[in-house]
Amino acid sequence: MAAMNDISRPAFRFAPSPNGLLHLGHARSALLNEAMARAAGGRLLLRIEDIDLARCRPEFEAAIYEDLTWLGLDWERPARRQSDHFADYGSALGRLAALGLVYASFESRGDIRRAVASRPGWPSDPDGAPVFPFAREGMSEAERARLVAAGEPYALRLDMARALAQAVESAGPLGWQEVDRATGRAERVVADPRAWGDVILARKDVPTSYHLAVVVDDARQGITHVVRGADLKPATSVHLVLQALLGLPAPLYTHHSLLLDAEGRKLSKSIGSQSLKTLRAEGATPGEVRRLAGL
Repeated sequence: MAAMNDISRPAFRFAPSPNGLLHLGHARSALLNEAMARAAGGRLLLRIEDIDLARCRPEFEAAIYEDLTWLGLDWERPARRQSDHFADYGSALGRLAALGLVYASFESRGDIRRAVASRPGWPSDPDGAPVFPFAREGMSEAERARLVAAGEPYALRLDMARALAQAVESAGPLGWQEVDRATGRAERVVADPRAWGDVILARKDVPTSYHLAVVVDDARQGITHVVRGADLKPATSVHLVLQALLGLPAPLYTHHSLLLDAEGRKLSKSIGSQSLKTLRAEGATPGEVRRLAGL
């Protein structure tokens, strides 16, 4: 696929972060993208999601290329590296700010934790974190601007209520087409952005978030089919809001099942799931990895 760049063809992407070594869960997602791209006569693209410069390292990026090549995957070159495109995300953030939908917040995780503790039954977002419990109206815009200018740590949040109202006004009720991998049939899923509250779009020291970067990247790369783990399915609701506000196309989505360890946890770098590099060192073949990944 490396030499094929016909943008009229369906486009799929695998988008790992170089903050650790790839494991079987990553292999499953990468191989599914490859298989679906091949079946559709489409393109396979690679994106390096390295917006967290403190945790992402060159050796992990090099390991991604090594692992994918060992698995037999091919993709269009060059890969898109997010850290090369902060200006794109800044432009999108500026457009949202111009619509009056972005504000700076200064509450720490401790502040949020204490506020939630005093409100029994306060909801959590789909990732399990407390929905942001403070109202934008609790601080004037002038005071927010003063604190930013003074160098205080801050997060830039999306005013979800206003954003959703504007998104629905421009695009109608929000929902996406979820494609079943086995049957190819698509079903409309109704979006629920309110479940996320006022999500973070950037921080003082990180110029974008996953949510903002992914919708900009998918549009820039011409992605037509997003194939990713089921754990990211709820985030699609946020992505639809941003796509509507920024006038970006919405891809088709397929959220595949996750691989679990012996304790029923999803495979993860954070819990030390066995890496593809280790499997390779222990003598596993690419074919065995495909079998272990459920393919």
